[in-house]
Amino acid sequence: MTVNDDSFTNWKHREEIAESMIPIIGKLHRERDVTILLHSRSLVNKSVVSILKTHRFARQIAGEELSVTETLPFLQALTALDLGPAQIDLGMLAALYKADDRGLTVAEFTAEAVAGATGANKIESRAGRDVVLYGFGRIGRLVARLLIEKAGSGNGLRLRAIVVRGGGERAAEDLVKRASLLRRDSIHGQFQGTITVDEANSTIVANGNEIKVIYANDPSEVDYTAYGIKDAILIDNTGKWRDRDGLANHLRPGIDKVVLTAPGKGDVPNVVHGVNHDMIKPDERILSCASCTTNAIVPPLKAMADEYGVLRGHVETIHSFTNDQNLLDNYHKADRRGRSAPLNMVITETGAASAVAKALPDLKAPITGSSIRVPVPDVSIAILSLRLGREATREEVLDYLRDVSLTSPLKRQIDFTSAPDAVSNDFIGSRHASIVDAGATKVDGDNAILYLWYDNEFGYSCQVIRVVQHVSGVEYPTYPAPVA
Repeated sequence: MTVNDDSFTNWKHREEIAESMIPIIGKLHRERDVTILLHSRSLVNKSVVSILKTHRFARQIAGEELSVTETLPFLQALTALDLGPAQIDLGMLAALYKADDRGLTVAEFTAEAVAGATGANKIESRAGRDVVLYGFGRIGRLVARLLIEKAGSGNGLRLRAIVVRGGGERAAEDLVKRASLLRRDSIHGQFQGTITVDEANSTIVANGNEIKVIYANDPSEVDYTAYGIKDAILIDNTGKWRDRDGLANHLRPGIDKVVLTAPGKGDVPNVVHGVNHDMIKPDERILSCASCTTNAIVPPLKAMADEYGVLRGHVETIHSFTNDQNLLDNYHKADRRGRSAPLNMVITETGAASAVAKALPDLKAPITGSSIRVPVPDVSIAILSLRLGREATREEVLDYLRDVSLTSPLKRQIDFTSAPDAVSNDFIGSRHASIVDAGATKVDGDNAILYLWYDNEFGYSCQVIRVVQHVSGVEYPTYPAPVA
């Protein structure tokens, strides 16, 4: 047998193992509300090849791939336990087991590591929470995709309605077009599932989820209880209202909380999941998920401040163009944004630097920022230049950030890549708030420059969903617990 034959045989064997994992992962998710992760990446509803590719990510731990032959025993051990709702990370289990020298079996170690989610300790599945989308643009449709994907056992977030302007005599045609935009996306590809339209009931049915499309030009026109919606979380994707008084107009019958997908003004809390989401007061009814750029820079900024201290900083964002700009030169109320977005680099302002103070009030360092819009439709990069509280080496900083991305409480926000030829397109669909580019990182004494990629559409939408899960009470604990 040749070396190539050996490699192919090994691949086919791993394919077979990954294939055997799929029904176990699916059953745990649908019957017990258990989401199986691999280093914070969900394995639910993933293909054989996707599961194998996710395992390859673990090369960043010790320079070697994590094999499905290593993780399958942990997955099998979970099936024998009396599990309650939780997120369980097979990558963390495997890494911690390797470091454990007590001679425990995989089954014994797994039972101990997830004890908080078993037997008398387990929590009960929580009732599903209604969600309403107000607006159905770029972020609205991606949030819709994520909500439908996460419907799972039916005990999580339930997308019940979408509110849009228009309708009238051409409502049926409008409904079909909106469903088509949900089905196909030029950047993020096809919707994973089936979508049908019930024109008679003004409903889009996506993977069995019935989503009512409500036509209204103002929040005051809608009584959500008339559609059977109660205690819902409304996600405002329009950005039309950004202060408390404006957003309070959404607090209509059937709506319990309002989440804005833009920076909030005044006393509206700006929340970056992973950093300050646990500071949300239980009785807070109006909050903001800040901006995509704020979500990209605040987690690594916090990580660097925690370890090295930060005396001052500047962020320069090279940002993809947005719907706010013109395709061709035309009038725009803002400076420069009237010039053709696909043809120019456009200098503009960013509020991300000033928003840092809301998310990291304990960070006293001054942070400045500016932005340049460039002719790409998605994925941006933030160049974060920091004056540190102590000197460090490039290798030390990279080792620290790699560890943060794998084992810390920020591992869902911060990703890490050492790919030598990574470019923006490689990060379309990333579920992290930002990705540290190791090859571009520069450290000289107490000066550090981090290059942070981020999918300003999808990565940000994932952060929005995490905030909504948290305030809705359907965000389940992760085991083994991340290292603080």
